[in-house]
Amino acid sequence: MIAASLAAGLLTIVLGADPAAAQTVRPFEMPGAVAPAGKIDELVFARLKKLGLQPAPLCSDEVFLRRVYLDVIGTLPTAAEAKEFLSDQNPHKRRVLIDRLLERDERADYWAMKWSDLLRIKAEFPINLWPNAAQAYYHWLRTSFHENKPYDRFARELLTSSGSNFRVPQVNFYRAIQSRQPPAIAQSVALALMGARAEKWPKERLAGMAVFFAKIGYKSTGEWKEEIVYFDPAANSGDGKTSGGKSDVVPQAAVFPDGTPAHISPDRDPRAVFADWLIDGRNPWFARNIVNRVWYWLDGRGIIQEPDDIRPDNPPSNPELLAYLEQELVDSHYDLKHIYRLVLNSKTYQLSSIVRDKRPEAEANFAYYPLRRLEAEVLIDALCQITGTTEKYSSPIPEPYTFLPEGHRSIALPDGSITSPFLETFGRPPRDTGLESERNNRVTASQRLHMLNSTHISRKLEQGPRIQELVASGQKPQQLTESLYLAIFSRYPTADETRVARRYFEAAKYNRREAIIDLAWALINSTEFMYRH
Repeated sequence: MIAASLAAGLLTIVLGADPAAAQTVRPFEMPGAVAPAGKIDELVFARLKKLGLQPAPLCSDEVFLRRVYLDVIGTLPTAAEAKEFLSDQNPHKRRVLIDRLLERDERADYWAMKWSDLLRIKAEFPINLWPNAAQAYYHWLRTSFHENKPYDRFARELLTSSGSNFRVPQVNFYRAIQSRQPPAIAQSVALALMGARAEKWPKERLAGMAVFFAKIGYKSTGEWKEEIVYFDPAANSGDGKTSGGKSDVVPQAAVFPDGTPAHISPDRDPRAVFADWLIDGRNPWFARNIVNRVWYWLDGRGIIQEPDDIRPDNPPSNPELLAYLEQELVDSHYDLKHIYRLVLNSKTYQLSSIVRDKRPEAEANFAYYPLRRLEAEVLIDALCQITGTTEKYSSPIPEPYTFLPEGHRSIALPDGSITSPFLETFGRPPRDTGLESERNNRVTASQRLHMLNSTHISRKLEQGPRIQELVASGQKPQQLTESLYLAIFSRYPTADETRVARRYFEAAKYNRREAIIDLAWALINSTEFMYRH
């Protein structure tokens, strides 16, 4: 055993430090005041000044590198990528890195993962898309983000498409809803594309929107689990019966959620009429919902919080900021990359996560970047990348695609039914409701024990090819420490961390392998690794 006192010293450095106290020894911030760099910063900093709040300093290059990789592509930078960025002397290197990440394939994987949660892409109960349809739906979703499909076109395809759920994958939007009654469909549309919880609306308002979805037909085919979704003019012909066999009386007059009556000719698909209203640049919900979600995904808190609870009595913390982003989306022809680029390049996004003012107003008005635990999928992918190991993912449904090849990344899983014990333990959402709150990122005792003391994690460290490469590399303790810090934290160790690690290696004497594994184990159990910061 390595000396207990040295082990305790190592853990104090990497596990126990309070970020506020650690700022003097950890490269978390850049010195100096923060000046606005664009319209976003002008609006945010003006609000902070009005409230008597000071923004945090800018985060360091090390923190920014790790943060932007995780927020844009859900993937840690490799040690080589970290070294390259940190040694780059280009004063505009952050902007260059943002542009590069927005073109990476992993971006489409990560955005598709987030939208798969919202759209409930799941083969098994209670959604029951079934594997072929879930796979097709996911690949359409990922392709849409890979091609940067304009968001208004993306929404229109979701709402108005007809055809086989295997061959026109987006029709699964209407199948991934537990009830096929028009009010239930209207609630799902409102949640996903308007950021509103329509079950809280007055009954008349929901009923008026439900009419737009009362003429959806569902028809089975001779192929197992295939279903045709289509516009059925005969549906809901006065008795409340839909072609899906469900009974739900809805008014014959369609009314948009803003109270405007709709005029629909008998031969026109009401879904198309609703889509025209929804994606209109003057619509009060469409652009607001998605820019608010993007802000929430990148900055940890919505301008309207919660991001899927937009209503008059839940106002935005910064109305001018929200209106600016809405207009930018419309003016860019619904280019979501444009919104990501604006937010990521802002000084507001690049603020330190070290809290200067603990008043609730500081968090609500983006005075700092909030700490957030890594999602289950991102966390296990990071552990696999660091150790060079793989995971096994499977579905309990005894049908095609039950097992995926080893090496498949978790953020690219095409079906919420395909899972692993790690994902279940660390809060992956069940994809039953489409609510953001389904994902549970709160730390639990079982998660701590799994990271500290499970066979699963210890095997990754003891048998992982990349750990074994370090053992056999012949590197000196300082080089080994740098390699591990770059791979796990995306930064070089501080002088204190290097000193403690060197003493740790010296105490190990000839047990080099044990010292490397212990150091890696301590680092992956740290707050700095487990959290976005």
